[in-house]
Formats: sequence, C-alpha cells, structure tokens
Amino acid sequence: MLAEIKGLNEECGVFGIWGHPEAAQITYYGLHSLQHRGQEGTGIVVTDGKKLKGVKGEGLVTEVFSSDAIQELEGTSAIGHVRYATAGGGGYDNVQPLLFQSQNGGLSLCHNGNLTNATALKHQLEAQGSIFQTSSDTEVLAHLIKRGGVSSHKERVKNALSMVKGAYAFLIMTEDEMMVALDPNGMRPLSLGKLGDAYVVTSETCAFDIVGAEFIRDILPGELLIIDDNGFRSEMFAMASNIAMCTMEYVYFSRPDSNINGINVHTARKSLGKQLAIEVPIEADVVTGVPDSSISVAIGYAEATGIPYEMGLIKNKYVGRTFIQPSQSLREQGVKMKLSPVRGVVEGKRVVMVDDSIVRGTTSRRIVSMLKEAGATEVHVIISSPPIKNPCFYGIDTSTKDELIASDRSVEEIREIIGADTLTFLSVDGMVEAIGRKEDGENRGQCLACFTGKYPTEIYPSTLHPYEKV
Repeated sequence: MLAEIKGLNEECGVFGIWGHPEAAQITYYGLHSLQHRGQEGTGIVVTDGKKLKGVKGEGLVTEVFSSDAIQELEGTSAIGHVRYATAGGGGYDNVQPLLFQSQNGGLSLCHNGNLTNATALKHQLEAQGSIFQTSSDTEVLAHLIKRGGVSSHKERVKNALSMVKGAYAFLIMTEDEMMVALDPNGMRPLSLGKLGDAYVVTSETCAFDIVGAEFIRDILPGELLIIDDNGFRSEMFAMASNIAMCTMEYVYFSRPDSNINGINVHTARKSLGKQLAIEVPIEADVVTGVPDSSISVAIGYAEATGIPYEMGLIKNKYVGRTFIQPSQSLREQGVKMKLSPVRGVVEGKRVVMVDDSIVRGTTSRRIVSMLKEAGATEVHVIISSPPIKNPCFYGIDTSTKDELIASDRSVEEIREIIGADTLTFLSVDGMVEAIGRKEDGENRGQCLACFTGKYPTEIYPSTLHPYEKV
C-alpha cells in the first residue's frame, strides 16, 4: 500500500559493491531500486583503498545525488542506504551510512533492522566514556567495534555482533574490506551477487536485475561475509537459531520482482489471493487491488474466484511528499491525492477491495468512502494478512499498541469504522501456507509477532530500565 499515508512504513534498504571502477554509480542505481524501502534519507560511502568518502542527505535518491555528487565519489567499492526512520528518529545526522574517522583508519556502516538492546548498550558505552554523534541504534555497533581492544578487526566485529540483539542486516566497510552480517534469526532479507569480477550485496534481489548482477546466494543467519580484493570468505559469528524472516516482506515491503529465500514475492502474493478465495467466498462483480503491493493478491483472488479483476483504483505516482502531515484531516486528503477510483469500473458494481493490511484504519476508511462515492453499490474489503495486533520492535514503525486499530477492536468494530459492507482478514495458518516457505516448525521460518504477539527474540523496550527485559 502507500507507506507515506497508511502508517505502516518500510524498514530500510542496503546495497554494497566491492571491486568495480564505477562503484558509486552502480550503488546509485541499486539504491534507486530499493527506494520503496525508505524515502526519508539516503547516502553512499566509497573507498579508493586509501580513504573513505561519503555523501548523504535527507530526501529521495534522485534528490540527494546529483551527477556532480556521484562524480565526487571516486572509488572501486561502496556501500549505500535508503532509510525510513524507526529507532532514533529522523534528521541528517541519522542518515546512513554512518562514517567515522580515527587514527587507525576509517569505518563506515549501514543497517536494515532494529537493535532491541540498543538502549542498554548505549548506557553501558556512555558509562565507559563513549560520546554518541547520532540517536540511531546503528551507531552502537560502531562503538562496540572500536572499543573491541587490540584484536584483529574481524574479531572485533564478531565480538560486537555477538553483543547486539534484534533484527539486523549490516554492511561494514573499511578502506580495504567490506563485511556483511545477518542476525542469527535471519529476520531481514540479504543476498550476495556478482557483477563481472565485483561482488554485490543487497537487501532485495530486484537490485541485482537493475544493475545487471547475477544472484549467487542468500546470506545465512548468523553469517559474517568478508569481501576484499582477494574475493570473499564466510565465517559464522553465531549459530542460526529460531529462523524468523519478517512475514511482511512477502505481504507488503518487498518489490514483487524480488525473491526472498527462493520464493518470488509476486508468486507468494498471488498465492495469498488464492488462499483468500478459499477462506472468503464473496458474490461480487469486480475485484480491485489497492496499489501497489495488493495488485498481485487481487489477481490471484480473481483467478481463483472467476470474478473479473479491474483497475478500480489508480495511483498517482507524481504527487510529492509535501502533503504528509500528522493530522487526520490532512492524512485523509493525502489519500485522495494519491489514489483515485475509476468510476467507469466501479459504478453500479459490487466491489471486492483487496489490501495487504490495516494499521490505523484511516486510509482504508477513505478508500472505501471514495469507492462508494464513485458509485460502488457494495465494498467488500479483504486483507491478505491477519489483524496486526502487536507492535514491532524489529524495524517497522509500529512500536506501540495505541497505533494499531486491531489491538483492542474486533473485526466487526473495524468494519464499522472503515465503512465496508464486509471485512475479512486472512488467517495466520492460511497466510503461512500460502507463502510456502519450506523450513520446519509451526511458523515455517517466519516472524509472526505482529499478528500473534510471540516474539522470536528478547525485547528490551526503551521505556523499561535499560537492563530489564520482557
């Protein structure tokens, strides 16, 4: 759906390349393909083998990186980041990659996810004399690495990674190597590819297609990949345990042309639509999906039910971000600017409106209202995930139950609020079955915490004492 206005915002996206003469240019295109994962800020840091240099700023990739800015980033290796602010909030200082200089050389790092024990670690580090330049949880790892004693850089990184908890996909770069790390639960997508003789790492495989790289494999949970001019080598900094890939990557976050652990996202979403057809048989005249992530689901539902799929809602891709405001009235106006119903498709019709999730309910209510204003006689809302009842502490901006309409309301109460004729959510079991991951266990290697309240890791909310866990 529409991240800026619905209240469920993406995580972040990372991209790295080692050993290419046009590293900055390729990273620019890689970040552009990951723009859907974060629109608040972006940055690139390059190395020429002698020093690190970076450019970053608030805004979209095309806004931050002019042709001149890219030309200034001379080097054969780079890491880049697109950001949606979760832990630490927004602001220029928190835009990644973070870059630090010291007498022992430079260090740059970027991160997709959220460290659940960052507050506790910050208290420890500050008590030992550390001074933080940002409010981002990502900076915690940099301090842990730099305070790791006289051991090798690799051992300091491994020791630092063993101390952080939560969801993370890290890219860490010095003048002469890049390290790639995925948390032991494998909660974030992260893949390795190759472009000629260069190695490429990215949050989503769609970036490989954009830059012309060939997919090699997914990064393993608990793996530390070390890439330098001699190639790459793999070590485990932790044993993989309780594999829990974020389910919303399949449902909403990732691009449909990406593959996550061997499963194509578009195919998974079509399967969600077919499962909805089994669970939610509805008599209707037309099926439409809320752009963009729900279109694949709507196509699957239409194919399974025989109800025609039509473009009942059009997304205006050229609306700027200036309308994004916190007040409800302006948020609703933002929905109207972003989406338009196609009267010729929905007028006089019973419409099945397919969406991926309901967070606050504001957007769903406005879309239902627009469809009825355009002449729809009935609007049946079906959701390709279960109700989101619990906050996420792993990098999605739903950190309190107060933000979630389903946390203390029944499906019928939500239906009344959004004004739909019927409202149905996909079951947890149906969602897991439709996505089709092959891992053993009841969740098949998926994190279902926002639906079930069962978190795959320890949680250390910042509202508690920094050493108290839940």
